[in-house]
Amino acid sequence: MRGDVMDRDILKAEQGREDAEAGREAHEDARISSEELRRLAEDARKLAEEARHAAEAARAAAEDARHATIDAVRATAEAISTNLEQMKALEELRRAYREIKDIVTKKPG
Repeated sequence: MRGDVMDRDILKAEQGREDAEAGREAHEDARISSEELRRLAEDARKLAEEARHAAEAARAAAEDARHATIDAVRATAEAISTNLEQMKALEELRRAYREIKDIVTKKPG
């Protein structure tokens, strides 16, 4: 009988040891998974930061392009205004030329 109790105690101890080992392995697996998740989260944070910087650069480029467009429209408007003034001056010169031509070519009457 005493041998049976000792055998049961040994079996219980062995089962406890195996359970503890399985728990340790599960804990180690969880630790490794946790570390991998931490690395993935850090990688995601870095990618998000890079994307934020890229978005800021794109916004700055878009703002520069907007200013360049405004400047181009302004320059075009100035060129059109200058051309209009030149056309008005040319038309005035033509009118004056016709008047002078009419005066010069008029036959005395």
